[in-house]
Amino acid sequence: MSRSIGLAHIARQDDGTAVGIWGGYTLKSAFQPIFSFREGRLLVTAYEGLIRPFRDERPVGPGTFFSSIPEVDRFQVEALARTLHLLNAGVSLSETASLFVNFDPSHFVDAASAASALRDVQVVLKDSGITAERVVCEITEQETESDETLLGFVEALKGYGHRVAVDDYGADSSDLRRIEALGPDIVKFDGAWTGHLLASAPGVAMLTEMVRAFSEKGIRTVFEGIETGQQLELAESCGVSMVQGFALARPQLAPGAFEEFEAARESERRRALAGTADRLEQGKAETTMRDVSPNRSKRTFGRRGT
Repeated sequence: MSRSIGLAHIARQDDGTAVGIWGGYTLKSAFQPIFSFREGRLLVTAYEGLIRPFRDERPVGPGTFFSSIPEVDRFQVEALARTLHLLNAGVSLSETASLFVNFDPSHFVDAASAASALRDVQVVLKDSGITAERVVCEITEQETESDETLLGFVEALKGYGHRVAVDDYGADSSDLRRIEALGPDIVKFDGAWTGHLLASAPGVAMLTEMVRAFSEKGIRTVFEGIETGQQLELAESCGVSMVQGFALARPQLAPGAFEEFEAARESERRRALAGTADRLEQGKAETTMRDVSPNRSKRTFGRRGT
């Protein structure tokens, strides 16, 4: 398998992480946790990979960096960003955490460009030791020069075992029909748009209805840009699957300090396993009681569990 575009611009660090080198910039990965609601609790189930550029060891805004990249190089820079996030996730995050990485649909002008992006991801996955099902590929549903190419690319991603998320839903000209055509696993609502709607009762009702509609189609939802406790409470009331934002956790440079999140994940895993074990033991006990009961032939039926 040929070498990835991204891997050609990677430097390994002593702590096991990777940085990207592009022109005079050093690029690092930051990961921001994404939380799921579980029985009234919040649990980290995924992270989003974000680029953090540096020049002369000083941070540079991502917008400043990307605006400095000529159009002809942007496809390669995006591949480099994905490479960084996948490699750094392999050494920084739990083996069960999902990773959201971005794909810009405007780059997929033909089947060859889409195939190149797919090839890169598979090469890097092998290097990073991350399984395909852990990777959630974020795209926008904006129109491209070839919708057919984008749809084919999405199907190919699914064929490799990746999940697909539509990003920035609600921004610009989002189209529910195009969402349905793409058939994503997850829809991420634009943070600014969601924040505006959460500020009013009609907006909350509208978000609740959209979340319900997506859920009925088997699509999970994420509210981005959650910045206050009140927004978090309203998001939960809408029934959204996941939330992300500064009110919960800020992005951290890899390798990061994710111990508290991972400890919570492990605690939840153990709690779930203990609950399963308790239910199994209870089931065994109930079976034994039925076996020794002299009235077992007179068992009555009614509500479930009686």
